[in-house]
Amino acid sequence: MAQRLATEYVKATLKLSEPQMHQFLRMTEDGRIHQRVKVMENGCQEIVLVDVSGEEVHFPFDRREGFYICELSCRLVNHYLTNVVRKLFMTFKGDGVVHRIYEEFTMTYVYTQGVVRKIVEQTGENTRVIYEYKNTLLELQRVFQARDIEREINRLYAEVDSLLDSRLDASTSDQVQQIDEKLARHQKRLFELEAY
Repeated sequence: MAQRLATEYVKATLKLSEPQMHQFLRMTEDGRIHQRVKVMENGCQEIVLVDVSGEEVHFPFDRREGFYICELSCRLVNHYLTNVVRKLFMTFKGDGVVHRIYEEFTMTYVYTQGVVRKIVEQTGENTRVIYEYKNTLLELQRVFQARDIEREINRLYAEVDSLLDSRLDASTSDQVQQIDEKLARHQKRLFELEAY
């Protein structure tokens, strides 16, 4: 089994409320991890987690609109600290890209709201998608909607044909005018439907 050399977080983002920030601090209290909290003048904070091996990671939290927002880019080697950061990232539904670097390849994980949406393996110049999230329900809804639209278009075409036949048989100008108004409405609706 390949051994991971490092883990890189690239433009990873966490958005925490006040209670979540307290939970974040509690989750990092650990015998192997020591934490330092630096409070800045503007209410921003930097939380530094230091592993007993000496490796550390800095979480710079900016205070915006009642939330603590952290934009994190870091490279971790220590497996224990890496696992702590991974748990924090998933628990607090982080967004971003994580590279897990091995000797001969790199696995790239794309996260949205703490959930893996895509995994890509890169070996030298070769790239291969291992996994990609697909919202099957949404795709099926689009297919059904497209079919409904297609059915309505066919129905409108049949009604237009019938109205044109009725127009040829109309004996008064009032009848022709009513048919023309219906044809105009159908034409407008067909234009709208074909825009989908």
